[in-house]
Amino acid sequence: MESFGAIGTVLGCSAGIAMAVLVFAAYKLGLLYQLFHKTETKSPRHGGESVAEVLRAHGVKYLFTLVGGHISPILVACEKVGIRIVDTRHEATAVFAADAVARLSGTVGVAAVTAGPGLTNTVTAVKNAQMAESPLLLMGGAAGTMLQGRGALQDIDQMSLFKPLCKFCASIRTIREIVPTVRKALAIAQSGTPGPVFIEFPIDTLYPYHLVSKEFGVKNPPKGLMGKVVSWYLTNHLMNLFAGAWETRDVSPLPVDIPQATDDQVQKCIELVSRAKKPVILLGSQATLPPTPADDIRKTLEDLGIPCFLGGMSRGMLGKDSPIHIRQNRRDALKEADLVLLAGTVCDFRLSYGSVLSRRSKIIAINRDKTQLLKNSDMFWKPTMAIQGDAGSFLVRLSKGLKGHRCPEEWPQRLKAGDITKENVNRAKADEKTDHHLNPLKVLHCVDELMAEDSIIVADGGDFVGSAAYIMRPRGPMRWLDPGAFGTLGVGGGFALGAKLCRPESEVWIVYGDGSLGYSVAEFDTFTRHKTPIIAVVGNDACWSQISREQVPILGSNVACGLAFTDYHIVADGYGGKGYLIGREDEDRLSDIIRQAQRESREGKATLLNVLIGKTNFREGSVSV
Repeated sequence: MESFGAIGTVLGCSAGIAMAVLVFAAYKLGLLYQLFHKTETKSPRHGGESVAEVLRAHGVKYLFTLVGGHISPILVACEKVGIRIVDTRHEATAVFAADAVARLSGTVGVAAVTAGPGLTNTVTAVKNAQMAESPLLLMGGAAGTMLQGRGALQDIDQMSLFKPLCKFCASIRTIREIVPTVRKALAIAQSGTPGPVFIEFPIDTLYPYHLVSKEFGVKNPPKGLMGKVVSWYLTNHLMNLFAGAWETRDVSPLPVDIPQATDDQVQKCIELVSRAKKPVILLGSQATLPPTPADDIRKTLEDLGIPCFLGGMSRGMLGKDSPIHIRQNRRDALKEADLVLLAGTVCDFRLSYGSVLSRRSKIIAINRDKTQLLKNSDMFWKPTMAIQGDAGSFLVRLSKGLKGHRCPEEWPQRLKAGDITKENVNRAKADEKTDHHLNPLKVLHCVDELMAEDSIIVADGGDFVGSAAYIMRPRGPMRWLDPGAFGTLGVGGGFALGAKLCRPESEVWIVYGDGSLGYSVAEFDTFTRHKTPIIAVVGNDACWSQISREQVPILGSNVACGLAFTDYHIVADGYGGKGYLIGREDEDRLSDIIRQAQRESREGKATLLNVLIGKTNFREGSVSV
């Protein structure tokens, strides 16, 4: 009898396992879901409409793209709900433009590109957004859900490409997943340390049922049992793809998680700052992130009265001529400072990996990202206080806690005096004659003096842009755009496009090297078609000068560094813009030509100033690696 009981137990277990397997298979095949959710085979709706609904609910105003058949439903649906579709001449430009919108608007920038090469063309721009900590949603097309890995057109493993670059990656498998997945991605992009997210949309999740069934449905099923099984499987896959697709779903934004300093951490920092006699603030791009408005950050810094060095997106935070904004002699100031506040600033190559910080200084570091917060602290520097939190909110709370305490005035006054002395020396260099063409420093000083107070400056280049960083002064917060820590060339066209759309009333200047211009000069066509009249000033010295400056003296060869004095102004004309060639013979008319370019821009023409420049020793000793 015991043996019969054991057999019964085994059979019961086997039956239970079999039942569990069947239930799991039914779940994976969508059979359980289909029992309770209808597949509307007659509906003309498509997945692109679901994407558009979520984006509109999140306040997205622009979608940047280079069109492709895989993503057409997204573009058409977004346009119908009032989202402006802006198509570019390269997919990287679309992502760079979305990056600029994210930085300037405080929302998520959005780009959509087609499958395969469309997505691979965006990799550099997505990596740049990751390192610049820009919240960005990239949507990409893909081969149909049943055809992936089977040799379909432009079918590659796209998820493996983007997982190392993005905070979140997802591949849509059914249409009902679109709304919750897009909502989740948008929230993740803005939470914690902002960054890019990626969603892959197989083509059959975007088009209407009647087209998908025609293209992917069973046409001539094989005969026999296996044929019936294959036919059933494909039919079920199609029905599950659309099951519950058009049910009402919540499209509103999910909560965004932003790390904050604790009250205890803020109090300890208040005590450190109140005792400091020679404090310095190094402000990074993170300080410009939501939720704290840039104008509030500016007022906070002015109330503290602590001398500030501004980097990245924080350039311009204190306006053009603030007494506490120090632009020169940073290394010397850091050696003398008794307290250094790293507000979103990272101890990477830009701070000599932290080695420029004095070991005698008290160091307060605040950063949303723990890795960036402590970068190189095991070797070159040690934080007195390391806080994982939002830099902007922290500064506001710090200022309130200090209750009117200000830095001793003689300290910022002394640093500012050194600033003025150094800038006078630099200005004198601008008056020197170069062996050929125009002095690039004089050109940059002239542009800086004439550009409008509301101008946004986009930096895209090496040597010429490196000089511009010392000379050109953003007039206010959020008026400087550069690639960030990745040092990417080619951001100019996309950044300027996004900036002009966000701030149509502002002058938008791209400062290009002649090398970097080659990456995005075709976007003058985009500027013309989309009525975004930017002004580009190109420092044309027919050379990759930032590389040549080191390569020639070290290795004795200028190989691969030489370019030509190309007629870039004619290229701009060909794309519907207006180009000007400026050489030494135009030196006395330089201001007049710049003013004419500004008038052309106000009248709707994208303008390019092709300025032939000579060599100076202004940036001798700068490094490019």
